[in-house]
Amino acid sequence: QCAARIPEAGAVLDLLEKCPEHQKKGGFPVVVFEGLDATGKTTVTQSVKDTLNGVLLRSPPACINQWRAIFDDEPAPIKRAFYAAGNYILASEIAEASTQAPVIIDRYWHSTAAYTIATEINGKVQDLPPVHDEVYKWPEDLLKPDLVL
Repeated sequence: QCAARIPEAGAVLDLLEKCPEHQKKGGFPVVVFEGLDATGKTTVTQSVKDTLNGVLLRSPPACINQWRAIFDDEPAPIKRAFYAAGNYILASEIAEASTQAPVIIDRYWHSTAAYTIATEINGKVQDLPPVHDEVYKWPEDLLKPDLVL
């Protein structure tokens, strides 16, 4: 629906439609690094990638990163949809790369979930979703990493 207002949304959806429905991880480990902005994730992920002779991927994936600024200026539901789509596109890249080498990822689903929670509350701990809320559950159709740091 937003493609008429945001032409880039159509391009994101086209990339998403090309992803296999059920991605399977290859034989190499997949490690995600999460954290706040400017805490050294890029430095650490690059170092780990070099040490393991692995593949470094980032969220959002490079194929949609050029539209990030456009979606970051949109209302929260559209912005969240962009990053959620990016997770599934990234999962497809992870599945392919993990057949060749260890995969190191700079952010993934956890950042999307944290943003969703942060934009839905008023900043008070008591406003957090309850412990068993769906927002905390890993999507069943999204490829899981082996380790998250």
